[in-house]
Formats: sequence, C-alpha cells, structure tokens
Amino acid sequence: MSEMPVETIREIRAHLADVVDRAERADQPTVITRRGKEVAAVVPIELLRQYQRWEEREIIRIVEERMADRSPGIPLEDVLRETLERGE
Repeated sequence: MSEMPVETIREIRAHLADVVDRAERADQPTVITRRGKEVAAVVPIELLRQYQRWEEREIIRIVEERMADRSPGIPLEDVLRETLERGE
C-alpha cells in the first residue's frame, strides 16, 4: 500500500466528498490531523470490515486458547486487553 494521504480537518471540510471518493476508489485511508496530531481516518468500508473480522477471529482464538488451559480462569477484560495490545 502506498503512503497514506494526511490532511487537516480544515482541508477535509473543503472537500469531504473527494476524500470519501478516494477511499472508495483506492481502498486507501486518509489520515486526519488536528493541530498536527493524527486523530482519525476516513477508511474504505471493506478495510474496516476486514479489521473487524480479524479482531473477532483473534478474540475467539484467545478465548478458545484460554478455555483449553485448565489453570485458574483469566478475566475476560484481560483477554480483550491482551488482544488489543498485540496490534498484529
């Protein structure tokens, strides 16, 4: 994937439809900044759905792994935190 475009909120306001078209057409996110800090992104819906499917599979995998372990239980909050921290 090529370099993601980065635009300020002000720039996005001026041409939001173009940013959405670019996401739809190129499967490429546009990073949005506020005061020089990356705060959000406009992403193609399929990219978001792929991430959600990956996240669900990863949570299920970790839960199944933990359930197979006969040692004392691990709180679900810990499992979710571990999943999110992995960032694979």
